[in-house]
Amino acid sequence: MRLNKYISHHTKYSRREADKLIEDGDVTLHKKILKDFSYEVDENDLIYVKGKVIKINNELTVIAYNKPKGVLVTKKDDRGRATIYHKLPGKYRHFMPIGRLDYASEGLLLLSDNVEVVTALMESHLDRTYNLKIDKPITSKMIEAMQEGLVLDDARAGAHEKSKIYSMEFAPFAHFEIRSEGKNFTKLRVTITEGKNRELRRFFAHFDAKILDLKRIAFGGIELNNLPENKTRYFTRREYDDLHKFMKRKRANTIAQAKNEANAKKQAIENDNRKFKYKD
Repeated sequence: MRLNKYISHHTKYSRREADKLIEDGDVTLHKKILKDFSYEVDENDLIYVKGKVIKINNELTVIAYNKPKGVLVTKKDDRGRATIYHKLPGKYRHFMPIGRLDYASEGLLLLSDNVEVVTALMESHLDRTYNLKIDKPITSKMIEAMQEGLVLDDARAGAHEKSKIYSMEFAPFAHFEIRSEGKNFTKLRVTITEGKNRELRRFFAHFDAKILDLKRIAFGGIELNNLPENKTRYFTRREYDDLHKFMKRKRANTIAQAKNEANAKKQAIENDNRKFKYKD
């Protein structure tokens, strides 16, 4: 893991603050000053910040947090806006968010102190379920796109103004239901299996519909239920058991994929060698 990311993931410091610490010579490797920003931290490295070693806890903890609207999912904001780390208790300062909820969105946000778990869940195709409200009646074209998927060369509508993501492919929704409908609004419950940048806002913006409210109520079988706004809870034993099973399958699949790729590469080399042999 890159040095500044390692510091950010395992301490109270943000990525930008980690860069400043490295620049100022406050970061040491086995007590020797380390100013190489591109340094990849090895599992056996002892990294010190201001003379204190970064301790890695091998036991994982995952919490569910009910994020309020008007709060950013980041460690620090240049514009001084509130972040989840202003709201969360200090003991969670080093926890990493599993996915994002934008400034105007609310609801279930999972956080963990384990990099492997965070990465695995973020990259997964586990269900993410949302309650949302758009500013117009649902149309047949929206329903078709939710059922069949959608590919947009220009998906900037609904995106953050500074986003560099232009095109986007939307997989078919895993599930959707119309909860209520009026002349100037529709309330929906939708389940998707990806977590792309402002995915739902971009999707409905393509149909000139603005999302007025967006609340995530479930992620991978973990439900928000009656968790109060701005409050946290630890995973239950059953949820931890399910997570450990998921991670075990994930690791097994990764190993199997690596073996398949190695075998395919070996077979390709053998095939090339046979071709040269026949030519000779």
